[in-house]
Amino acid sequence: MDLSVDINGIKLKNPVITASGTFGYASEYKDLINLNELGAIIVKGLSLQPSIGNPSPRVVETACGLLNAVGLENVGVDAFIRDKLPFLRTLKTPVFVNIYGKKPEEYAKLAAILNDLDAISGIEVNISCPNVTAGGAAFGVDPIAAADVVERVRKSTSKHVMVKLSPNVTDIVQIAKAVEASGADSISLINTLTALAIDIETFKPLLANITGGLSGPAIKPIALRMVWQVAQNVKIPVIGVGGIATATDAIEFIVAGATAVQVGTATLVDPDCLLKIVNGIESFLKKRGFRSLKEIQGALKT
Repeated sequence: MDLSVDINGIKLKNPVITASGTFGYASEYKDLINLNELGAIIVKGLSLQPSIGNPSPRVVETACGLLNAVGLENVGVDAFIRDKLPFLRTLKTPVFVNIYGKKPEEYAKLAAILNDLDAISGIEVNISCPNVTAGGAAFGVDPIAAADVVERVRKSTSKHVMVKLSPNVTDIVQIAKAVEASGADSISLINTLTALAIDIETFKPLLANITGGLSGPAIKPIALRMVWQVAQNVKIPVIGVGGIATATDAIEFIVAGATAVQVGTATLVDPDCLLKIVNGIESFLKKRGFRSLKEIQGALKT
């Protein structure tokens, strides 16, 4: 069965990718699953300088989901290259690095640094971060700001540029078209939805940061709708993200038009779900008489 996919030049053996933020730097999972059986790995968000993230509590379970305000804690690019990259070099699976910054220039500088690393297949640009030069509004909610970041990254690297879109917008298609026109090679969506949880005993937010990002099964229908909308309006590959925990979930996104999928929150519950999804997709295709994944991509009947 042919499960391979091509994400604008990056060839994956199957469509299952780890989502940034829940998979660390991959080495954390090396004793739990065979990392070389995955389609690709995206490591957690990386910045120029180390970040300790937000104060605790910063993770809370909600009905059908997870609310987090980790705050993009990471070791910084220098420590990443020194301490994390050696292990990633041993993998046969393509590796993407998710990057973020507070200014457009920081994204560009990070992209330039990563451009020289042969072990990295591509960059995933997180534009859901606040732009400190524009009053704190996230880059990803404004097509002009989003396009500016992507254009700067594109000029700074020859590697594959995947752009991760925020769902906290009025028109996701408008943002998708803007980043495509600015040089994105692919688009991943969706990032988490801004949400709130309250402790009714104390009348205080359950997160120290007050609000956080909602992920998990609760957001899947929203993610599915947005992927379907974007896939119809851009020519570059779309990677579906949001609430994927089973092969059925992944297949829904592919039928909606996604080329591949990312699995995040579910791996915190069952790391092996990644390979269960791969095997489940293969079983589905065999059962239905399909010979390759491409036969069901974008096959939604409306």
